[in-house]
Amino acid sequence: MPDPVTFSNTTSAIGLPLLVPGQAQKEFFVNQAMCLIDALFMRIVKASQPAPPASPDDGDCFRITAPATGVWSGRTDRLAVRIGGDWHYIEPSDGMQLFDQTTGQALVFRSQWLSAITPALPEGGLVIDVEAREAISGLLQVMQTAGILRADVV
Repeated sequence: MPDPVTFSNTTSAIGLPLLVPGQAQKEFFVNQAMCLIDALFMRIVKASQPAPPASPDDGDCFRITAPATGVWSGRTDRLAVRIGGDWHYIEPSDGMQLFDQTTGQALVFRSQWLSAITPALPEGGLVIDVEAREAISGLLQVMQTAGILRADVV
């Protein structure tokens, strides 16, 4: 007979609560897990900011930036999800990606949240290839539209 399978109290990727034998108030843990999945499924944050908004709605998700203040103090780089009138914090893991609705940009976590920086368009030089420069400009525009590069630069 194989050894029984054992589980921790949370899932490894985003810390969803798992039920344990004899669990009281199972609905609380299941509802919390569903709210977290709902908030993180599309990995969209309303904004990246250092302080909680004045009137957040349940389900709102934010990326906490430095210098974190108020109830977010000491939680820089985490995601804050509003659940049941309180904040729930999620520690990002390397490779996690999200989309910031305010900036319209994709971010990736690699020890810190990173975003792609739009390179400068080519200028000057001894030989000027107009078609190549137009192609480069077009590629940058497509990458900005996709949220890969910041749209407010160029």
